[in-house]
Amino acid sequence: MIRVVLVDDQELVRAGLRPLAELDGDIAVVGEAADGRAGLSRVRELQPDVVLMDVRMPGLDGIEATRAIVADPELRAVRVLVLTTFDEDEHVVEAIRAGAAGYLLKDVSPGDLRTAIRTVAAGTSLLSPAVTAGAMRAVAAAPPRLDDAAVAVLTEREREVLTLVGRGLTNDEIARDLYLSPATARTYVSRLLARLDARDRAALVVLAYETGLVRPGA
Repeated sequence: MIRVVLVDDQELVRAGLRPLAELDGDIAVVGEAADGRAGLSRVRELQPDVVLMDVRMPGLDGIEATRAIVADPELRAVRVLVLTTFDEDEHVVEAIRAGAAGYLLKDVSPGDLRTAIRTVAAGTSLLSPAVTAGAMRAVAAAPPRLDDAAVAVLTEREREVLTLVGRGLTNDEIARDLYLSPATARTYVSRLLARLDARDRAALVVLAYETGLVRPGA
């Protein structure tokens, strides 16, 4: 059973999410909270597998609450799935930096919501294509940091792999594009995560845009 805590300042939203999440019987909502501070308290108390986290809330917002969860060694097994809206692109970028494991639009279908919960509970990061596109537009709107010290230490091949990750390619697609074996492509991505101290693939995508390795429309 996947245990979930809902954190959203709108009671109606929480009331709607609970039955949708629990419909198939393998997910149980074990707690709720109306703001980030109360959510953080509930997460520490209940130790859920997944937190469905709103972004805009009074007091401690969803970004800061996510950052606190990720930074707490006692909550290392908890995964945060951020719920966002179309007008919050810049907040999604901050959620990525904070260490959230997944990002969904609030108009996601019930089936996709449950799939997302299962995906992040299994340890895999999840990015809605619509959320990714908006977030990358927000990142690209800022001037690139071409002299970023972290990227400067990468080898030419590592830069190539990071660029392709930033363009949204899978490991198999990267392998085909660079004439590598799939295992070698996976090794390069794993090495990038370690060398750049990136929590997941989403963080690599943001870094590729921030440093100018990937530009919109290029």
